[in-house]
Amino acid sequence: MKPYKIAGHTMGTPEYSVLEALQLFSDIGLDGAEIVVQDGYHSGLPTECSLELLKAVKEKAKSTGLEIAALTPYNSRFNALDESIRQAEMAGIRKVIQYAEYLGARYIRIYAGNYLANETDEDGKKAEKLIESMQELGEDARKAGVILVLENHFNTMTVSARQSIDISERIHRENVGILYDQANLAFTLQEDYKTAIPLQMKKVRYVHVKDLDFKVGSHEFISDEVSHPKEEDRNVVTRIVGQGCLDWPGILQMMTDYGYDGEWLSLEYERRWHPDDIPDASIGMKESAKYVRKCIEGLK
Repeated sequence: MKPYKIAGHTMGTPEYSVLEALQLFSDIGLDGAEIVVQDGYHSGLPTECSLELLKAVKEKAKSTGLEIAALTPYNSRFNALDESIRQAEMAGIRKVIQYAEYLGARYIRIYAGNYLANETDEDGKKAEKLIESMQELGEDARKAGVILVLENHFNTMTVSARQSIDISERIHRENVGILYDQANLAFTLQEDYKTAIPLQMKKVRYVHVKDLDFKVGSHEFISDEVSHPKEEDRNVVTRIVGQGCLDWPGILQMMTDYGYDGEWLSLEYERRWHPDDIPDASIGMKESAKYVRKCIEGLK
């Protein structure tokens, strides 16, 4: 087993600039960073990122001893039947691949198509477009030494572990894998970890770690957003890792037993979207990391 490394996610640091977030991650003892790539977000890189900012991030990571583990763009329409839309989304990811190569980031988080709960794909053409997009982008990423990871995520074509493994196997590219997110599987009422891990672990390359509790009288999750649900649509509240209902000792042990050969556990601390649920990252992400390290120490 490779030793696990813990990254901080800049989703968790909306009050900090990217450079300030990197310093915080170093100060609380993390090993790396996952950085949002999206216009208008204080703790992210813009989609048209200057060489000056990329250089500053690279130098900050080096001076603090951090690795840039992953970049997280918000493009999603890789399954669009309108070719101009699909090509524009792919062009956005090609820029992110360049940023990842420069920063030494090994992974890029991918939304596997834009696919709302009420959409259908009876003729399979949207799935075909997604697969075509990922095969093309996978080749670009391969040349840059980068791995694309399709997240278990609502309102995409990889909501469940079963969908994720089916799509990734059809893409059939070594450097296009799965981003395992058990919290997302939980609140979308998909597989529990004892089912999800055996189903998809052979293609899992990267892992998000977060925690939650279901609301009293919680309901089936439905949302018309891709990046995050509206507050009225939520069936859960966000928690510091170890303070919610997810069995992270069991999840990490089963991941290990099934041969997770990635390195990273990324703390997707969702303060950007749900600041009333959890404290500043200097407190909550630090506590989350402490708990995860304790879990790692207990692995057999």
